[in-house]
Amino acid sequence: MVDENRVTGAARDAFGRVQEAVGSVTGDRNAQARGAYNQVQGQATNALGQLGDAVREQPLTSVLIGAAIGYVLGRLRIL
Repeated sequence: MVDENRVTGAARDAFGRVQEAVGSVTGDRNAQARGAYNQVQGQATNALGQLGDAVREQPLTSVLIGAAIGYVLGRLRIL
């Protein structure tokens, strides 16, 4: 099962690429910037979906990794 965030992220990334290309062709810097922003948002959403998929596929490994990261941060005493 694919996470909904992966589909949404991929679509937003693709839309951003098209938007940026159209802005480039027309010389519209605002459209280029919005396209770049949509690409980054789409990639971030896709990464969140991938993380969700990984947790669902390997819950024990995910818990152990989270615990290890928490332990390391606790040992560093970061405030």
